[in-house]
Amino acid sequence: MKLSSLAQELSGAKLFGEAQVRGLCADSRTAGEGDLFFCFCGTRTDAHEYASEAAERGAAALVCERRLPVALPQIVVPDGREAMARVAAAFYGHPERRMKMIGVTGTNGKATTTAMIASVLGEAGIPAGLIGTLGASYGNIRVAPSLTTPDPVCLFSLLREMADAGMKVAVMEVSAHALALKKEAPVRYDVAVFTNLTRDHLDFFGDMEKYAAAKKLLFTPEKCAFAVLNADDPFARGLAEGVERVTYGLETPADAFALVESDTLRGCRALLNLQDELCEVTIPMTGRHNLSNALAAACAARRLGADPGAIARGIAKTHAEGRLEWVANVRGGDVFVDFAHTPDGLEKSLLALREHCAGRLIALFGCGGNRDTGKRAAMGEVAARHADFTVLTSDNPRYEDAYAIISEIESGFCTVSDEYIVIEERERAIAYALGILAEGDILLVAGKGGEHYQEIMGIKYDYDDKTLIKKLVGKS
Repeated sequence: MKLSSLAQELSGAKLFGEAQVRGLCADSRTAGEGDLFFCFCGTRTDAHEYASEAAERGAAALVCERRLPVALPQIVVPDGREAMARVAAAFYGHPERRMKMIGVTGTNGKATTTAMIASVLGEAGIPAGLIGTLGASYGNIRVAPSLTTPDPVCLFSLLREMADAGMKVAVMEVSAHALALKKEAPVRYDVAVFTNLTRDHLDFFGDMEKYAAAKKLLFTPEKCAFAVLNADDPFARGLAEGVERVTYGLETPADAFALVESDTLRGCRALLNLQDELCEVTIPMTGRHNLSNALAAACAARRLGADPGAIARGIAKTHAEGRLEWVANVRGGDVFVDFAHTPDGLEKSLLALREHCAGRLIALFGCGGNRDTGKRAAMGEVAARHADFTVLTSDNPRYEDAYAIISEIESGFCTVSDEYIVIEERERAIAYALGILAEGDILLVAGKGGEHYQEIMGIKYDYDDKTLIKKLVGKS
């Protein structure tokens, strides 16, 4: 593809020279013959410094934020990140225009909601691809997870593959990072869904106001055609001005709501009222937050033509790995794995399990290193208030000391309770927690959910909570 053709996609771009572009690259170490290399100021490094290395490896041209003394054709742009997204979309033939696009954002609930939407659309005979925290999938293809919303080159390449494979809809988790960094800038969503807003990612955004502002970017008339908003979250009241919308809620008057018919440890049965259209569903996960996710999914899928029958079948068949997922029964005690890694997420999961707990409710969790440190004490306090006993342990310490992270969690926990133990090594911590389970107890292993690694000092080691639990249970 000609460099000049790609330059036409970019407002305010200045083109210097011409080249034939064969591929796209944002990492000079992987640059190849004919690649277009993107330069922008990142959060840690300035990619402009690596333009010469990319040229040595065969790059054909550059996209940069300032003209560089490198003997390659260049497109100079005001914003290199946005340029990468728009160029990637064009290079892959604008796949986002070939499918209906559904974007789901919110602190918690994105993975479950997107999984439900994709499942419902499949039952409605509408082939849908899925992109998010748990990876990507379309048809019989599964792609390993990288980021909640992949970087632009990967994202639009995936969307191209989905469109070529006959997908009619792409359902995406859209993170606040992706919105702030303009990873999906060219996409205009046919449906945009808001689940909730609570504390997370303040290591990146600095404060809740900036975090909220990033989420809000998804709900402008330029960005989405139709919005599905959680009326139970106060932040929703300021969203989607000038956009057609529908609201859903369990506690607040809304266009769509639900009546619980039965609720058990393994799930619930409810009657959904979707703007006076009734739909009886069985949700294979417990907790009111999952009923809220089901309402959001039903509203989004209904917008694209799914009927009540497809909604009921799709929600019943949904499997969201590591989202309040039952794993085992040990001496009459039930074990669940969950991705809860924020104060709000942990609280919701503990409250959901508490309703069905005849014995002790035991929590096991840690906090990730090099991330929002302010939520650590808050998560400790949440566990202390809602669990009868807690095991504090490691969870992706990255470049931090695991014990230092646990100490910060303890600082909040100890203001409420002293019913806890610290076992830094996660494998030993889980073995201990399983060993104290008794009839009627429930153990929540939180923080990692469906992750398949443990990140320590920059190395991702193979690790999976569910696999470990099943292995330990098999030995007991």
